[in-house]
Amino acid sequence: MQVKKIVMASDHAACELKSFIQEALTQQGYEIIDCGTNDPTQSVDYPDKAYLLAKSIKRQEADCGILLCGSGIGMSIAVNRYPFIRAALVHSEEYARLARQHNNANVLVLGGRFLDKEEANKIVNVFLTTDFEAGRHERRVAKLGDMPNDFE
Repeated sequence: MQVKKIVMASDHAACELKSFIQEALTQQGYEIIDCGTNDPTQSVDYPDKAYLLAKSIKRQEADCGILLCGSGIGMSIAVNRYPFIRAALVHSEEYARLARQHNNANVLVLGGRFLDKEEANKIVNVFLTTDFEAGRHERRVAKLGDMPNDFE
C-alpha cells in the first residue's frame, strides 16, 4: 500500500497511544491528519471520532486511517457502518498483514488498553507496508461495497 497521508482519531482511553504512534509515523515521513482527541482527562464519544475519520477518507483527504479506543470494539462497530470503510480490529502483526492482504482494509483499529506502544507500532508498520493480494480476494472485497439492504 502506497501510503503518504493517514487520518487518525481516538477516544480519551487511547489518546496517549495515538500520540505515540502519530509521532513515530511523522518521524517516518507520513503526513497525519489528527481528528483528536488529545486530552485523556476529557471523555469523548467514539462514534463522533469514527465519523470524522470516515468523512476524511470519503473526501480522499487521506490514503487510510487509524482509529483507537480502549478496546477497539466500539470504534470498529462505529466506523464499519460506512460502506466505503473496511476497518479491521487488529491484535497482532499477523492480523494486520491478513487484514491488508485478504480484506484490503483501509482502516486499522487498535485497542489502547490491550497493546503496549512497541507492539502497536509494529502492527501499524505491518499494516502500512502490506499490499492487497487481490486475486480471489478481490471478488469478496467488492461484495462488501454492494451488500444487500433488503431486510424489510
